[in-house]
Amino acid sequence: MSTQPPRRRPSPGVYRRRRLVVLLALIAIIAAIVWLFVAQPWSSAAQPDADPKPTRTSSAAPSPSMSTPAPTDSPTPDAAATTEPGPLETAPPTCTRGDVTVEALTDQDEYGSGQNPQLSIRLTNTSDSSCTMNVGTTTQSFTITSGSDTWWRSTDCQTEPSDMIVTLEAGQTVDSSTPLTWDRTRSSVSTCDSESRPTAGGGGASYHLAVEIGGVASSQTKQFFLY
Repeated sequence: MSTQPPRRRPSPGVYRRRRLVVLLALIAIIAAIVWLFVAQPWSSAAQPDADPKPTRTSSAAPSPSMSTPAPTDSPTPDAAATTEPGPLETAPPTCTRGDVTVEALTDQDEYGSGQNPQLSIRLTNTSDSSCTMNVGTTTQSFTITSGSDTWWRSTDCQTEPSDMIVTLEAGQTVDSSTPLTWDRTRSSVSTCDSESRPTAGGGGASYHLAVEIGGVASSQTKQFFLY
């Protein structure tokens, strides 16, 4: 009977390497299974490729502020080609005193106690052609007199005057869009903030309104009466 030497047990390092190999193999198998379910390589041969759809870009749609021209049979001109510019339109000339007439207006001829006159300007282009005029508050003036006594001027306490250039067509007549109210007091540049300015007399007293706009004064005054 022969005796065999005892088998040598593997060292702990060998056990660790074997466990590592088994663990790596298990991870590789799991990764392969996951890839098969996610990628599904077998489905690419069964389904045809979808036709790509064109993507609309913002430049393809016409701008809302511009009209799209209808298609024509004529060829589209090259981008470098330009149309001949038409003659430049010249602006109408400035209105002169001989082109326009100015009229002073009141909303009533007589005003009872507590009623304040509403003052307006009427402007008419009496010429045969259009002309431009500055009708802003910088060029407007309302003056109320009684006899030789000047009671009120709109320019005495005017604030923030502004310009407004308009074109008056031949024969066109325009009135003030918003009448100016006279509070029946005497105006002065030194009493604009005063609450106790002298009040115009009533009892049928006669007053006259004169106006000016754009350097053109009304040819006549508008008479009215206060009671």
